[in-house]
Amino acid sequence: MEHCGPTVWERLMSEPRPILLYGMGDGADKILRVFAEKGIQASGVFASDEFVRGHSFAGFPVLRLEEAVRQFGEDIVIVLSFASQRPELLERFDTLDTRFTLFAPDVPVCGDGLFDRGFARLHRAELEEAFSLLADEQSRRVFQHTVAFKLSGNIRALRSCESSKDEIFRLLAPGPAEDFADLGAYNGDTIRELLHYTRGQFSSITAFEPDRRNFKKLKKYAEEHLHGPVELIQSGAWNCTETQTFAAKAGRNSRLAAEGKQTLMRPLDEVLQGRRCSFLKLDVEGAEANALDGAKETISRWHPTINCAAYHRNEDLFALPLLLHRNWPDYRLFLRHHPYIPAWDTNLYAVHNSGL
Repeated sequence: MEHCGPTVWERLMSEPRPILLYGMGDGADKILRVFAEKGIQASGVFASDEFVRGHSFAGFPVLRLEEAVRQFGEDIVIVLSFASQRPELLERFDTLDTRFTLFAPDVPVCGDGLFDRGFARLHRAELEEAFSLLADEQSRRVFQHTVAFKLSGNIRALRSCESSKDEIFRLLAPGPAEDFADLGAYNGDTIRELLHYTRGQFSSITAFEPDRRNFKKLKKYAEEHLHGPVELIQSGAWNCTETQTFAAKAGRNSRLAAEGKQTLMRPLDEVLQGRRCSFLKLDVEGAEANALDGAKETISRWHPTINCAAYHRNEDLFALPLLLHRNWPDYRLFLRHHPYIPAWDTNLYAVHNSGL
């Protein structure tokens, strides 16, 4: 897993051209903090035309791209500072990558540090072991390309290993009698996704969502569209019942934080109390390892198909496959990256040998 050539941070540290951030918000704040630590100087900020309203960010006036080009010239470096899966934005990123030098630095959603050369060297043995556990060629390709992206910031490494949800769901083959546990249900989007592949049929649904506003949307969706046994739990998924602090903002990234709202956390095993689970999804903003620990009895008894987010923390790419293999060696592990920049929506799929 050794990276040839300079990493994204090494490139930016030695870059003589103007460096412009594309985007504002949490991602840009994180990148600017790394800039400050490494002595990288940003020259300006621009945003998509529809978001430019004469305001400023981090002390810079927010420009339109063509305004930035008039001010700094065509020979600029663009640092992508937000995430998106929207097709029109992914196409825009590709266009910018063709016209300019573009980097999409990888900064973790949760946790500290960077997935840089030092991190890759420190965890080389774990990376190689996780790679060896993957069940098919596409999984190994995604793993290699994701590591390359995280180190280089080159979006082409990521774009070249994408696959659709249809591809992996043909392998997972969910059926009409699924007992579905959705940990991190957001507004019901993954439930809708699963039911798309089961023609709207299911045996039962148990859904966890900690954020109050997201839970309200989830409840509304369930009341209007789900006809059958449904249990909605306004809590986060964890390995025991306790209170944790969540970032005080709605949205998909309702993650654990030092400051925010006190939130009830519960293990899946406690909620199900031995009831069947045949399909388990975990997208719990960096708490995946704890949530898996809280579902040990359920997984060991029922061998559900598992769909686990593997991108929130720097170590998720190797730590989660190793965790699953250590606890449940009879599972086959698959890794897929679905269209998203940076490497969000990179998921670990686990299928018990009895299900293949």
